[in-house]
Amino acid sequence: MPAHWREALAGAFGQPAPLARERLASAAVVVTTGQQPGLFGGPMYTFTKALAALSLANALERETGARVAPVFWAATDDADFDEAAITHVAVRGALRELRMHERPPAGTPMSRAPLGDVSAELRSLREASGSVAYEQALLEAERSYSAGATVGGAYLALLRALLEPLGICVLDASHSSVRSASREILGRALAAAAPIEAALRARTAELAEGGFDPQVEHVDGASLVFAYEAGGKRRLGVHESAPAEGEVVLGPNVLLRPVMERAILPTVAYVAGPGELAYFAQVSAVSRALGAGEPIAIPRWSCTVIEPHAQRALDRLGATPQDLDSTGALESRITRAAMPIEVASALESLRAATDSALRALELSDAQGLVPPAVHAGLRRSLEHKLARLERRYLAAVKRSEGQAMNDVAVARAALRPMGKPQERVLNFLPLLARQGPALLALMQERAAEWATSIVSDSR
Repeated sequence: MPAHWREALAGAFGQPAPLARERLASAAVVVTTGQQPGLFGGPMYTFTKALAALSLANALERETGARVAPVFWAATDDADFDEAAITHVAVRGALRELRMHERPPAGTPMSRAPLGDVSAELRSLREASGSVAYEQALLEAERSYSAGATVGGAYLALLRALLEPLGICVLDASHSSVRSASREILGRALAAAAPIEAALRARTAELAEGGFDPQVEHVDGASLVFAYEAGGKRRLGVHESAPAEGEVVLGPNVLLRPVMERAILPTVAYVAGPGELAYFAQVSAVSRALGAGEPIAIPRWSCTVIEPHAQRALDRLGATPQDLDSTGALESRITRAAMPIEVASALESLRAATDSALRALELSDAQGLVPPAVHAGLRRSLEHKLARLERRYLAAVKRSEGQAMNDVAVARAALRPMGKPQERVLNFLPLLARQGPALLALMQERAAEWATSIVSDSR
């Protein structure tokens, strides 16, 4: 890592807000995290990762006395449009997908991909926000996602508007200063592509011996370096030479990026999500084969925001957020509880009587007048008809429990959308617009507790 990293990468940080600028200017080391572009900032975990990096930087400063800056690596050089194009919001107890439609040619980095017209999506974002207490969040989205922007540029602008006032510096991975600073380590990775490939093969074998699958699939004959050419992004081969400087822009793949980042920034830790942590088992093999510094990954802080309307729905149901973990289980519990006791008892009696009669018939046929398969088929048929009858009763009861089912839908859309944790699906802006800076303050407080425990455990 060059001693003049701040000056070398100044352009990639833009013109930070005062607090972020002060932290960057005085930092001896940095804590980093990052994410590829997502519409309107993408899922909530974009922001929980950023707050985790901030909290960990603060905790390390208190513990060591050294100045530490949090840096969010905005991966605008990523070319995954399908990932960048969508986000989800909860509207009246239902999940709604918002999507960009102007698809660029395959391999186009998001920094070059035209945003297109997202005015309808911005209106949907406002609708999902409901009663707005913090207009600034939506105004920043509207300013960032404006006509003429690129997908990566809009994402970068929004993150800078929301994160820099908190003291979090946002680095643009597509900036020319990042390309210049990373040219040396990328050239080394291309020159050592064959040893790196061998190291990754060996690590894959080690993982397999331990019963694990590699997070990133190996591609035979491919290096970990991409070339950004006129036709888009192309992965260079193991035996290809590095193009002359200025001819082609080079970039890292997902396994090389943490190594490259540590080579150009004084990084003490990278705050990683579960998927990223899994591929760090392969990253270490890359850094050792390259003779580069090994990145240290810290599991990110995670949270669930339970807004008042979601809590009221849970309270009416007598449920907890954990009751939403199993798909359909809460609905089934509510429906079965609402089933008239006489119907439930009669169904159980019918099921027991059917089982008893079938057993008696099977035992009575000692001579084997019909094959056992006939008895088994009859049992399956009757059990299927009884189960179907019970489902019809439950469906009728479910229709009568309209308020309860609506409460379940509201709670699921807010806390367990698509059966996944809230932060992996829902866009953060509607929550921020409704709850305002008080929500950020509470999240920072909880993230600070997490960071303190991480630092204390590492003593």
